[in-house]
Amino acid sequence: MRPPWDDYFMEIARLVAKRSTCLRRQVGAVVVKDKHILATGYNGAPAGLRHCAEVGCLREKLLVPSGERHELCRAIHAEQNAIVQAALHGTALQGGTMYVTHQPCVLCAKILINAGIVRIVFSGEYPDPLAREFLDEAGVELVLLNPFDNPHPEQ
Repeated sequence: MRPPWDDYFMEIARLVAKRSTCLRRQVGAVVVKDKHILATGYNGAPAGLRHCAEVGCLREKLLVPSGERHELCRAIHAEQNAIVQAALHGTALQGGTMYVTHQPCVLCAKILINAGIVRIVFSGEYPDPLAREFLDEAGVELVLLNPFDNPHPEQ
């Protein structure tokens, strides 16, 4: 049986997340427009820098709770990496949908709004109500996808 489009692209985001080098949470993102993949990204250290597996996690050492003190994280977020990859290759994301394994944080939410993403489909919760508030105010559709419940049977 063929998966609906949302499930299909979310499964690809989960595969992308397997490249993550973060010790706390593996996140993958895929940007899609007109059922065509534009860019992907996963969370990890910037190109050329050592990974957390090599140097440790500062947020873990400082006992920083999830969803707080993003600036202490060595990694760039999956959503940010997808947008950077699109920019490096000259790909416009305006009007696209981002599939991401976890709800975006407020930093990523602001970047996604400015990148023109109109819909975000995610499967994992993240403790950042301000991100939801900003996305709602900007009119970005936020969809929590339950892999066992198909919200779009017509796809």
